[in-house]
Amino acid sequence: MAKNDRTVWGIHGGKTGDADGLFLKKDVVALAWVKVGDIGLLPADREAFKQKLQEVMPERKKGYFPVAAGQLFRFAHDMKAGDVIVYPSKQDRQVHIGEIIGPYKFDPKTEPGYPQQRAVKWIKAYPRSRFSQGALYEIGSAMSFFQVKTYNEEFLGAIEGKAMAPPVQEDVTVSYVFEEIEQNTRDFVIKKLAQELKGHGLAEFVAHLLNAMGYRTRVSPAGPDGGVDIIAHKDELGFEKPLIKVQVKSGEGNIGEPIISQLNGIVEKDEFGMVVTLGTFTNQAVTFVRNKSNIRLIDGEDLVSLIFHHYDSFDSKYKAMIPLKHVYVPESVDENEEE
Repeated sequence: MAKNDRTVWGIHGGKTGDADGLFLKKDVVALAWVKVGDIGLLPADREAFKQKLQEVMPERKKGYFPVAAGQLFRFAHDMKAGDVIVYPSKQDRQVHIGEIIGPYKFDPKTEPGYPQQRAVKWIKAYPRSRFSQGALYEIGSAMSFFQVKTYNEEFLGAIEGKAMAPPVQEDVTVSYVFEEIEQNTRDFVIKKLAQELKGHGLAEFVAHLLNAMGYRTRVSPAGPDGGVDIIAHKDELGFEKPLIKVQVKSGEGNIGEPIISQLNGIVEKDEFGMVVTLGTFTNQAVTFVRNKSNIRLIDGEDLVSLIFHHYDSFDSKYKAMIPLKHVYVPESVDENEEE
């Protein structure tokens, strides 16, 4: 098989690397899904895999089944002998690269926890520092089994001994890693808010965010609110100016000028108005507030930025709903940016 015809796959050995010994000592790569049994007996159809998973794992959420079925199907049917497999070991911190040499087999005896197996011939092993940050990020996928697409040539070259990460200051993938991590986190936060906080729930969350920013808030009861969901103020009683009247929209679509105009109509000269949405604002809405210094538009991206900045002040309820933790990531540096 020609080098460029070889598909590159990535695999993990469990959350704690517990399959490491099986992979490297028995020369196989494997997946768990013990309850599914021998997937080689299932029809070569993704829907059949999905139905089997639903049958044996009914407690799982609906969104789990297409992703899990896709991994199992590709492991049994899409991966071919001659394809390349990349295994980043958590035990020795090496990136092991091998070639698939056998068809799918079901082996519940060698390692009962990982019965879905493919034979592999390990070819090379490199320290993680030998690869670019982008390549490392791609094989850090949250899935157990996945196709390596963006940096497949880097791993194919590694088989021939060509793997060599550029110096950190020249590694353009550092910025890519930073941006991907940040964008994935932003997408996660918006998704959680959209799923967990419909309607009035989002208004209560925005009020909590304003509390974290140092404001006192009053939230309108659920139901018709006259165009104002939250009243925010600095003093304890809410008598001192200015007051901030907040309209909250829990949809992810575009907010148009009519909604902004409605809020503007009930905001007095010495008050401020703010519209918060998980989505975006139309050009007409943005144009409408351009010359109105007392109206502020907060779209989904702005809202996430505020969440990041004030997250440490959130109560346990909202931290549990949006679980985030501080991590160190490569800093995104634009060499063309003015100092």
